[in-house]
Amino acid sequence: MTSPATAFASADYGRVIAPDAVRIERLLPGPIERVWSYLTEENKRRLWMASGTIGSSEGAAVEHVFRHSGLTTEDDRPPKKYADHAGEVRKHGHVLAWEPPRLLAYSWDEGTDTPSEVRFELSPRGDKVLLIVTHTRIANRGIMTSFSAGWHVHLDLLRDLLEGEQPAAFWSKFAELEQQYDARIPKR
Repeated sequence: MTSPATAFASADYGRVIAPDAVRIERLLPGPIERVWSYLTEENKRRLWMASGTIGSSEGAAVEHVFRHSGLTTEDDRPPKKYADHAGEVRKHGHVLAWEPPRLLAYSWDEGTDTPSEVRFELSPRGDKVLLIVTHTRIANRGIMTSFSAGWHVHLDLLRDLLEGEQPAAFWSKFAELEQQYDARIPKR
């Protein structure tokens, strides 16, 4: 039996684009306004990533309320090292760019010593939309490995949702992908 993570096309994997940055892309069913709504509208974003608010202008507050174990129908428990993520986890930031429906960027995890930044770029590709997520200012390789696996799983959930497919369990997929990213991301 092939595991979900080993069945991925190599294009699904994020790639390191700088010592502190990773980029991951997904081709999603359009139109672009539909994908934008899944990034910015809380009732849609909570289905694949997190609830919480994203203000609709530069400088506005961002709050993500993650409930990873509730994203899929399977009762899924986090790996031991992420036990503190089993319940609700909150991340805060501020909008850095708001250009509907093509660009959204915000700071990530403000209030820590190492806040980072996330950028979502959308562009039409026929009846599909290319979504490029770039996460920068990542503090270290371990966090980059975790962020890469996390974005990979979250974007797969988004694609499954938009395509009407049943997603794989979040944490088991994440754990497998984190191991794969650990092997893929160069040691610093």
